[in-house]
Amino acid sequence: MSHPFLSSEEYDERAHALYNEGQFDEALELLREGLSLYPAAVELHVGAGYARLAREEYAWARRSFEEALLLDPEHEDALAGLGEVLLKFGQIDAGFRAFERTLTLGYDDDVDLMLQIGRALFREGYVDMSLTYFERAVHHAEDSSEAVACIGYAQHRLGNDAEAMAALRQAVTIDPQFAEARVYLANILYDAGDLEAALREFEQTSPEDHWDELGIWRLIELKKSIYRLPESDGEFKPWEARLKELAGEPDAIDDLLNQIEQAAMDASEEVSAAPSSGQLETLGTLLTGLASQQAESGLDLNVDLAAEALASSHVLSADAGTHRVIMRDGTTFEGTWEEIVKALRDARDAGRSLEEYMAVEARRFYGATGTRVDSHAPEAFIRGSADAGMLRIVR
Repeated sequence: MSHPFLSSEEYDERAHALYNEGQFDEALELLREGLSLYPAAVELHVGAGYARLAREEYAWARRSFEEALLLDPEHEDALAGLGEVLLKFGQIDAGFRAFERTLTLGYDDDVDLMLQIGRALFREGYVDMSLTYFERAVHHAEDSSEAVACIGYAQHRLGNDAEAMAALRQAVTIDPQFAEARVYLANILYDAGDLEAALREFEQTSPEDHWDELGIWRLIELKKSIYRLPESDGEFKPWEARLKELAGEPDAIDDLLNQIEQAAMDASEEVSAAPSSGQLETLGTLLTGLASQQAESGLDLNVDLAAEALASSHVLSADAGTHRVIMRDGTTFEGTWEEIVKALRDARDAGRSLEEYMAVEARRFYGATGTRVDSHAPEAFIRGSADAGMLRIVR
């Protein structure tokens, strides 16, 4: 839709509002329209760069930031955006120089900019350098709970738990409603073995404050052990409901694929050699039935491709239910996904439930690699751990 009477500033403001709402496609469309009318508007080029960055279109984002800097070589937001894109491309020194240029230009008192740069460095694994930008932000805004908490997150990633806890305590003192920092603090206290202090922090949060399962599992465990509450205590109901929300419900396509895999695994248990024609007929019948379900539900599931993939995979082999993973130290584990996770749990911390073990390890892997690992199911946990480089799946 055309907006012929908007100024470049109005295009920028409207696109910024869309961006803040997470409507990146709409924001980019509006910015492109604005640039067709105002090609020399620096802010529109910068906005397009960040919209592209949010869409992970890094080459286009780089172009937008570079065009902005051609028009205004000292534009701080363009420099910060370009620095982040350069890190994505592995041009580390150039990225660092773009960030440092903002300091040379005197923008170290721009708290939001320092936090933005610090977070970009943190995400890409340059935690030491991110800490310097977070500290600059705190220097100019000592009452910013967000900036202080970022120091805590960086210190924890660097293994400095005492400094991390001090910073996070300061953050929640500045803003007692800062749930993210409080949950993070509670988890560090738990890892440090200060369980009563961890519970005190957890108890100041609500179920809606938690965006992963780890803190909730720990709160439930601590209440059971410290307060001797039974499993059936009504106090756990809102927390258990939140766990279900976080786990999410499998969609229809997931259900169909699970049916395919389960049928194939059931068939594999009946034989001890290569798949027989009977098994393939069984699978063919199942896929035909699923195709009918697809037609009725309107799902876009390519059954032919599913059949081809399954026929060439390990799912129909005699040991389809058995997997093997190799840890980074060379240790090998075999079994079903659940059996492997149980063995890992028993080797590391047999006292935890399987769910809590996966949640704890997922958080540890995230701290070590920056890769999020699903912890809602054994297979998802193992595959996510492999993606994070913590183990290798042999079969």
